[in-house]
Amino acid sequence: MKPRTNPHACLSPEHGMSRRRVLGVLGGLAGFGSLLNPTVSRALEKKEKQVCLIWLDGGISQYESWHPLPGTRFGGPFRSIPTRTPGIHFCELMEHTARISDKISVIRNMETKDPNHSSGVPRIQRGDPIDRGVVYPYLGSAVSKLLGPADPDLPPYIWIKPGNGGFIHREAGFLGAEHGALALGDGNPPVHIHRPKGISAENDEARNALRKKINERFRSTRGASEIDAYETSYEMAERLMARKEIFDDSELSPKDRDRYGSHPLGRHILRARQLLEAGIRFIKVNSYHWDTHGDNFNMSQRLIPQADRPFAALIEDLEERGMLDNTLVILMSEFGRTPNVNSRIGRDHWPDCWSLALAGCGIKQGAVVGKTSGDGAWVDGTGYDIGDLFHTIFSVLGIDARRERYLYKGQKLAIAHDECKPIREVMA
Repeated sequence: MKPRTNPHACLSPEHGMSRRRVLGVLGGLAGFGSLLNPTVSRALEKKEKQVCLIWLDGGISQYESWHPLPGTRFGGPFRSIPTRTPGIHFCELMEHTARISDKISVIRNMETKDPNHSSGVPRIQRGDPIDRGVVYPYLGSAVSKLLGPADPDLPPYIWIKPGNGGFIHREAGFLGAEHGALALGDGNPPVHIHRPKGISAENDEARNALRKKINERFRSTRGASEIDAYETSYEMAERLMARKEIFDDSELSPKDRDRYGSHPLGRHILRARQLLEAGIRFIKVNSYHWDTHGDNFNMSQRLIPQADRPFAALIEDLEERGMLDNTLVILMSEFGRTPNVNSRIGRDHWPDCWSLALAGCGIKQGAVVGKTSGDGAWVDGTGYDIGDLFHTIFSVLGIDARRERYLYKGQKLAIAHDECKPIREVMA
């Protein structure tokens, strides 16, 4: 079965120049920005590196996604389908991503250490640095510190998640509250970016001045961390009040909404695209309920298309807008699922051999790296730990993790595990 293609697409060689290439050629010309949505043109003009991490909390099954092995003892009931990358197959549940496989890289030989959510999630999102005596930042906060905001008028790190939002300063670890995550609950804009109608701008300014004086007095006799988090959240709110248009959904077409899907993950990845266009440095999109200890195959049949469709749409849209070359997209979990199927027809936690996907920003296109045993249970040869992935991420963002260091209480601390190195096979 071949991946479906657009029956209306022109395949003539003289029409082979993509819109991404056209934008890349024309983006620097005077006046070209006026032809585009203003938020998109700003991102194109600045050419700042950006990141979108799509986090499937709980652990997506590699057998039902990136590494299908039908007909083997662990393969499961789903077919494998060919992709646009010659010789590479994905699970049939990844039909949209199969059509854009030539734009992404897949690593099939991740070999990490922790099989538990409670310790695995922070280890994976912090990169497991070698200096474990301090609380390290999560990846979004690390990028916020190392690169700063892509747009000084916008927060550097936004986390789109189901449930409640707010300012999550603990993501920053020892870096300090200013590098925490502004969380958008259910993808909605923060409620405090709208000034109540009954309060004038003058009164609002006076109230904020009073609040700052009280905070300074409080800070003089108590620890500063909570005050810093509180102040940072207010500063972000002030910046966003002047940029409320980045949350405007009126420009979203019915076609876009359909392409990304009406389920929460689809809506949230579409929101991430808007925020990338606006110039947010780092966006994390969370999806929960991927812990398929029971009924793995039915759950995968329901869940995986919800990631497949908007992930493919995001890659296509970033390329069309000329943004993919400067935007790193990561789709991953804290581990994979066991080869064995348990008594509840589920797959359990498996950090020993699992897969993830990368795209854009210095990532090789159409690459699938890593060998496994014939049944997919074990890495055959070299396996990569999360420190290797962090070195890779930092490298494509232009950060030398061998030389760059955090400075904390007079100590110079590694930003990525010094015993690991970039995964060159996925780097262009």
